[in-house]
Amino acid sequence: MRPLVLLLLAGVLPLLGAPAASGVASACTGRPARTVGFATGELRVYKSRALVCAVTVAKKPGKRRAMSVTLQPRGGRAVGDSGRYKTMAGPVTVNAVNRCVRATGAVAGKSASTGWILC
Repeated sequence: MRPLVLLLLAGVLPLLGAPAASGVASACTGRPARTVGFATGELRVYKSRALVCAVTVAKKPGKRRAMSVTLQPRGGRAVGDSGRYKTMAGPVTVNAVNRCVRATGAVAGKSASTGWILC
């Protein structure tokens, strides 16, 4: 019975993944490209081969509050997510092969922006 338990654990552990720095696992795939902190949260931008993804994470999750995240490729239309969330707004994803992008995130009236990045 012992080898069966080890085999089951070996299959489950890779699925758990490593949590992000603040304890909130990101919904985006790819490598972290930029992180911008602000008073009430953090804007995280991730880059994979052809996609850029962004989320806004609250510094102190708990009660619902206004949160938003917007991601715009240069020359393209902005994609966003906003509402009243407890922990995280997003993810939003855009196709950005060889294009600059800019991201903006806000939590409870405080915001941050990256400017044009990944050029």
